[in-house]
Amino acid sequence: MARVIPKLVRRSVPDRLRHSPRMRALALRVGPIPPRTMHSPAESALLRELAEGRRRAVEIGVYEGASALVLLGALPTDAELHLIEPFGKGMDWWEPADERAVKALVRRAVRRGGGPSVRWHVTTSEAAAGDWHLGVDLVFIDGDHSEAACRLDWELWHRFVEPGGIVVFHDARGGDPGPTAVVERLFGEAAGGPPGWSIVDERDTIVAVGRDELA
Repeated sequence: MARVIPKLVRRSVPDRLRHSPRMRALALRVGPIPPRTMHSPAESALLRELAEGRRRAVEIGVYEGASALVLLGALPTDAELHLIEPFGKGMDWWEPADERAVKALVRRAVRRGGGPSVRWHVTTSEAAAGDWHLGVDLVFIDGDHSEAACRLDWELWHRFVEPGGIVVFHDARGGDPGPTAVVERLFGEAAGGPPGWSIVDERDTIVAVGRDELA
């Protein structure tokens, strides 16, 4: 397994190489660089805490796989992690990650930890939900950050969450206008929260909402 190159050394690489999508994909696939981290250390710690002991988790929006690695490190080895990422297919709003590189990154992490099992859904959240029939106990919403898309992710996926399960919104406390507006409209003081749901934890821009045990 390739050793990760220290950040100071990576920064000394000429920009034409460091910012080359092809070179970055190759380095991610082989292993000497880590994925871009889109979460603060505190957010990653909360995500790890929320994933512990869960049996089936869904991540919407994988990008380069940084948060997927957090989930893989926290979920039990016999759990399932479903990763939903279109990898640029119909995605005009964000620089797409390289599918082969991210899958290789995740595969290495699974081999190191001996699990959990990973199921890829290389499609949109809406398309994946259309074929879905399983109960879940964690959904991490971190895909398209527009208000309409984030609200759709909630509407599509929260109905599969079992009692005691959680939905986690990234960038929902001042991180991005879309997720922030969705959480405020659903769980703000004026809204009070959908029946059977409430905010259970927050850290930096992450807001986690839980379904009541008796729901």
